[in-house]
Amino acid sequence: MSEKMRYSDEELAEFKELILTKIELAKRDYQQMMDVLTGKDGNGVDDTMPTYKVLEEGSMTQSKEELTNMAARQQKFIQGLQAALQRIENKTYGVCRVTGKLIPKERLRAVPHATLSIEAKLAQKK
Repeated sequence: MSEKMRYSDEELAEFKELILTKIELAKRDYQQMMDVLTGKDGNGVDDTMPTYKVLEEGSMTQSKEELTNMAARQQKFIQGLQAALQRIENKTYGVCRVTGKLIPKERLRAVPHATLSIEAKLAQKK
């Protein structure tokens, strides 16, 4: 029996549903982060306690930097998921870009935007 070269349309549909759900959740998380960064949440107490303002400015700056980094990672994650959707449309989803073999379903369920098998990922780190 020859080795499978790509996932079936049914399997791709299953992965598409998983990815669409993850995109929806990721976009919601990203929007929440952006709302906090831009002050749209409206729960700020910036002007109500001026005594502590000087002490808190460093902490607030650090928190905003961390949140900005998290938002950037979230945006990259969303882009990776959208690229995975494109690979589903092209019927190349789940194929390792190094080995050309199918990436195991377990890995794709855990990391749906993966383009490398574990084998290729480990070889890349060496």
